Amino acid sequence: MQYPPIEYIEPVFRPPSEANSLIFQVTNGCSWNRCTYCDMYIDPQKAFRPKSESLVIEEIIRCGEQLSGVRRVFLGDGDAMVLSFRRLKKILEAIRIHLPSVTRVSVYALPSNLKNKTVDELRTLRELGLSLIYVGAESGDDEVLSYIDKGETFLSTRDALLKAKEAGIRTSVMLINGLGGVRFSEQHALSSARLINAVQPDYLSTLVLFSKSGHKRLIEGYGGDFTALTQRQLFEEMELMMSNLSLDKTIFRSDHASNYLVLKGVLNKDLDVMLKQLRTAIDTPERVFLRQNSHRAL
Repeated sequence: MQYPPIEYIEPVFRPPSEANSLIFQVTNGCSWNRCTYCDMYIDPQKAFRPKSESLVIEEIIRCGEQLSGVRRVFLGDGDAMVLSFRRLKKILEAIRIHLPSVTRVSVYALPSNLKNKTVDELRTLRELGLSLIYVGAESGDDEVLSYIDKGETFLSTRDALLKAKEAGIRTSVMLINGLGGVRFSEQHALSSARLINAVQPDYLSTLVLFSKSGHKRLIEGYGGDFTALTQRQLFEEMELMMSNLSLDKTIFRSDHASNYLVLKGVLNKDLDVMLKQLRTAIDTPERVFLRQNSHRAL
């Protein structure tokens, strides 16, 4: 029997760690899609809408008939957790039945996606296989979050992440180095460290503010008063943020294509080593390997 291909609306985005995952695009685009720094879902074809529930289930069944040994599944697009508990439960039940070898299902989530889901509902989703959510916190600073029109606050992000952890779902948090510009660099770093300390995520990553289409909307959001950080200032902001972290066992990665300096380790166990790398990059950049950053467009 000839099966039609899985339907994807391009482009499809996923976390770097989901490179080998089977992706089911259960929604298209991002339900918020107002963040001034983000151009991932600005194309008209990426306007937000859930995919037909029957089509998603059909695709899961089809993959179960054609594929074997699938271990990981990622539910796209930008915040598939916006779907109702009922619909997510049905999707996860279908994955469990038709792709029984799957050991991890993960998803992008906005903090607001979790507001109307109870801990018991999240725990049920965890029991059905949803074991990891990726949350782009971007910053822990309310002023920065307001200027970028994130639609979240320190408290809303903290509470959502703690709710997920209470339900047994692992959390991966992302911060954006340079998001506050020169004016808000210090408070962006300190507030972000405070957020991360409060939630103790399983994974933490950083990337450098970048955009393929430029940052006109971001600059307008700041009322025109936005000065991008230099490479040295980016390192200094990272040093300030990381020196204020107090974590038990968080896996840290700063290895996105936008990062000049690759940092990897477990926090706080490897914190001193990474701080020394940052200080060397600040004082004697010629002594460390720095990647050329082609992604920033300010």
